[in-house]
Amino acid sequence: MSFRQRMSRFAPDRDTVLTIGVFDGVHQGHCHLLRRLVQLAGSSYIPTVLTFNNHPITVLRPGTQVGYITSPKEKVRLLREQGIELVVSLDFDHSLSQVSADEFTNVLVEPLRMKGLVIGPDSAVGRNREGDVDFLRKKGSELGFWVETIDSWTVDGGAVKSRRIRTALEQGDVTACARLLGRKFSLGGEVVVGAKRGKEMGFPTANLDVPAEMVVPGDGIYATWAIIDGQRYPSATSIGVRPTFELTERLVEVYVIDMEADLYGKRVDVEFVSKLRDQETFSGVDELVQQIGQDVANTRLELARDRDREVDAV
Repeated sequence: MSFRQRMSRFAPDRDTVLTIGVFDGVHQGHCHLLRRLVQLAGSSYIPTVLTFNNHPITVLRPGTQVGYITSPKEKVRLLREQGIELVVSLDFDHSLSQVSADEFTNVLVEPLRMKGLVIGPDSAVGRNREGDVDFLRKKGSELGFWVETIDSWTVDGGAVKSRRIRTALEQGDVTACARLLGRKFSLGGEVVVGAKRGKEMGFPTANLDVPAEMVVPGDGIYATWAIIDGQRYPSATSIGVRPTFELTERLVEVYVIDMEADLYGKRVDVEFVSKLRDQETFSGVDELVQQIGQDVANTRLELARDRDREVDAV
């Protein structure tokens, strides 16, 4: 199926103002651009995002792996929360990478009925990124659309980028990640059967089957909120290989505080508030149990502070 045929499936019933990108994370920088897009669209045009389900770099550089900050489904939900009415989601593949900038923009105009394009200053479209801002402005004068570039949004002295968020997550800095995202980082999966060591120690944990393509924070213990059946519960989350038991499989284990329920098979989403400590090796189970007890106490304190911050923000 050609690029034009794929886009024709999304053909709108009126003119659009559009932006293009992966939008992984739908972070503060993305939201800055999206707010302007919605503003420019007003009531006359459909605010539209053309996004890719996968990262183009994984196709352009075979073997490259890039973890998702948000799943494609979650990304669409977040885009709609920003006021985007039409989300055009495509798989980026080799055939799409070979579409010329000229053809790419022609298809944006017809069938997507683009009348305005909102992009970052370094944006480019088409094969080998040949369609830079100057090219797009020239095409706009020919085809009847305008182009507006939006400066980067900065946090903590630097531009907000998805790769910066991934780096923060890999380092376990979930508080910095929250500042960049504009919300807490979340991760979820189905609860699967584990070795039940936590239950034997008095702290039953839910082992999450996290999709392999998702970014997982660095090893350590975190104060978190667990979302179960739409309800939020205090929790402590361990990420790592459990070195005390000389294991090597990396797991995400959630201890839902003061909750006794069978969670097997349920979907649990975890919102990360702060990192409590790095992963450690203990001399034995007794020392580990003592530390887990301290982790739970510290989690209660962290989540109480987080709840107070949420109240102050209202």
